[in-house]
Amino acid sequence: MLKLLFSLLALYLALGTILFVMQRTLIYFPRGAVDHGYPEQTFNNQGEMINTIVVNGGQQQALIYFGGNAEAVAFNAADFARVLSDFTVYLVNYRGYGGSSGSPNEQGLYSDALAIYDQVSRQHTGTAVIGRSLGSGIASYLAARRDISRLVLVTPFDSIEAVAQSQFPIYPMKYLLRDKYDSAARSKDIKAKVLLVIAEHDRVIRRARSDKLVEAFAPLKPQVEIIKNADHNDISQYPKYYQVIESFLK
Repeated sequence: MLKLLFSLLALYLALGTILFVMQRTLIYFPRGAVDHGYPEQTFNNQGEMINTIVVNGGQQQALIYFGGNAEAVAFNAADFARVLSDFTVYLVNYRGYGGSSGSPNEQGLYSDALAIYDQVSRQHTGTAVIGRSLGSGIASYLAARRDISRLVLVTPFDSIEAVAQSQFPIYPMKYLLRDKYDSAARSKDIKAKVLLVIAEHDRVIRRARSDKLVEAFAPLKPQVEIIKNADHNDISQYPKYYQVIESFLK
């Protein structure tokens, strides 16, 4: 029996070590550059070059879009150009994504978001922000530190730590996880109007995690929209998705 216990402990520690070392490969799934035909703008920050795709250039209002962890944001360009024609839209390719330099990590992506916002906001009369999935954590951070007009969080979570803890309940993710994206904790510092867009059948970000974020944002009285029948990855294919975003932003 003692030998079995030692074997189980060794296995537990070995798997925990692998989880700790490989954790960022479980959070970030960089996509390469995609041919799209739209203008691009490069933002320089901390020695990295962050590529953004720009649609509807020259508008007074701006929208910055932070996508999901495996998302090629270029594939959203046509829809944003069509639906939000009154906004110049900046679709951000994170470090290591879409031709941007560097490797993604929480503090680096936060720094890039602030740098992009600070430059974009000087060129426009107002700036709204959308964050989808992983991007909801970045968008929440930005909204807590800058004066944005409206904040849209799509398939959002309360924190990556909570998501990871539910997936790996036998490990103390509080201590193992480097990148935590704690949107719920930052809600108290956000002054913008907030829209939360949730997929009814999200199998990546479980409903409990989104509901916890809704609770955290309750003092702000956010608008909450459930896209019926949608899953995490296909939510933007439902007509209601762009309808509620367009209505909220205009």
